[in-house]
Amino acid sequence: MSCSSSDPNENDTSKLSDLTVEVEIVGSSASNPNGDGSGEINVSFSAKYAKSYKVNFGNGEVLETTSNKLSYTYVGSGTNTYQLFVSAYNGSEFISKGETVTIFVTQSMIFSEEFDYSGAPDATKWTYDIGRGDNGWGNSESQFYTNRPENVEVNNGILKITAKKENYEGASYTSTRMKTQGKFNFRYGKVEVRAKLPQGGGTWPAIWTLGSNITSVSWPACGEIDIMEHVGNNPNTVISAIHTPSSYGNTQNKATTSVQNATTEFHVYGLEWTPEKLVFSVDGKVHYTYNPTTKNPSTWPFDSNQFLILNIAVGGTLGGTIDPGFVSSTMEIDYVRVYQ
Repeated sequence: MSCSSSDPNENDTSKLSDLTVEVEIVGSSASNPNGDGSGEINVSFSAKYAKSYKVNFGNGEVLETTSNKLSYTYVGSGTNTYQLFVSAYNGSEFISKGETVTIFVTQSMIFSEEFDYSGAPDATKWTYDIGRGDNGWGNSESQFYTNRPENVEVNNGILKITAKKENYEGASYTSTRMKTQGKFNFRYGKVEVRAKLPQGGGTWPAIWTLGSNITSVSWPACGEIDIMEHVGNNPNTVISAIHTPSSYGNTQNKATTSVQNATTEFHVYGLEWTPEKLVFSVDGKVHYTYNPTTKNPSTWPFDSNQFLILNIAVGGTLGGTIDPGFVSSTMEIDYVRVYQ
């Protein structure tokens, strides 16, 4: 890659030259040439008359610095090859050099909830949204969320979230919305939730995430990742969706897939989140990938922490008409696991 023209009005118009780039793969050895599985690299670079540098790591992430080195950690699991570019700048003048990096990343579990106890969910991992929310949590939903045992409990290694028809605090239905906000937040990784979904017209269970910065930037600027949504009025059809400032509410960034026996059998609902894309799967089979060609805060607010949410809504904009004969139904969850 060659230089652009320099601005003759800049203070220092000395010509950039002699850009060198060195990449050290942490843990690399004769037996492990692609590293120790940590995904870590150290990049050193220098150029005559450079004032600053940009490093493109080949996975959609670019960092800027005025120093001569950076450390970085890749998160895509397995052995992957990336084309790394370093650009040295002096005003508008720049020169670039590329290096090919092949690196091995092993996954480690950073969050595990196996529900291997009985009673209330572990308070060190879970908290709750309580109440009706404004306009039914923004979706005209009909339930009142509680953390009562009647709506959420752990029995025989299974978490049970139950939506019920009952008069409670002015609402005609109750349910639970539990979350890891303030307890566990993560950026990038793989999420797997093994669940059996509730049934009945009007039920709207979801496994999803919200940006941890929601209290400061609000929704949808914080970003929302819907790993799994299911509508009881359309059984065995699972939805995965993305909500960003560029498309939210009835978002265009979504896909559906058919899941046999979604309400009578357990299935594993998965998300793989990297700096460049979001990949959704059911039982290991990918059915949707979100990878916008242009990444900016409008289309990609997913470079900050997110937290997990599990809930059943009743009615609302997606849940739809509630079956008059509905009494109660339960979403059962065997485990929630996050790898990185």
